[in-house]
Amino acid sequence: MKVVSGKFRGLNLKAVPTNNTRPTSAKVKEAVFSMLTPYMVDQGVALDLFAGTGSLGIEAVSRDYRLSYLVDKAYKAVNTIKENVEKTRSADNFVILKTSAVEALKKFQADGIKFDLVFLDPPYRMKITEQIIKDMVEGNLLNDGAIIVDETDYDIDLTDFSKINLLKEKRYKDTKVAMYQFGG
Repeated sequence: MKVVSGKFRGLNLKAVPTNNTRPTSAKVKEAVFSMLTPYMVDQGVALDLFAGTGSLGIEAVSRDYRLSYLVDKAYKAVNTIKENVEKTRSADNFVILKTSAVEALKKFQADGIKFDLVFLDPPYRMKITEQIIKDMVEGNLLNDGAIIVDETDYDIDLTDFSKINLLKEKRYKDTKVAMYQFGG
């Protein structure tokens, strides 16, 4: 697993030593960042919720996001994220949190933190991305124009949220990548 582009391009990242983490494949990661290119924000703030290896958040910083929050509740994943961030030699550009997604969102709301880019890639058995997106909107955690990338194996229904618009959707075997934009 490598960083695809930017200042960390080619950097080898460690995988989590467990079968419980499903890292985003290189093909899917390249496709996600290709879809994101027109929407990237220089010096923005990214959130990699269910970070696993931290690969997506590290890729965002590699491509000029100033800060990336990497959140996972699994001990082995957090240790792997720490090792991968250390390899970047840019630890000041990352905040690593060992907590659940729900608790992280509560903390971000309490601290007034808002995001420009959010990666949601929970374990496929956890069908919670719809609720997480709703919690982010209701908690005022998204800057206007923020992009949410949802990598799941199921469809979600956001018709109740007129401020969330589907921009693109693509399937890769059992993986569905949907890109949404938050507007105002």
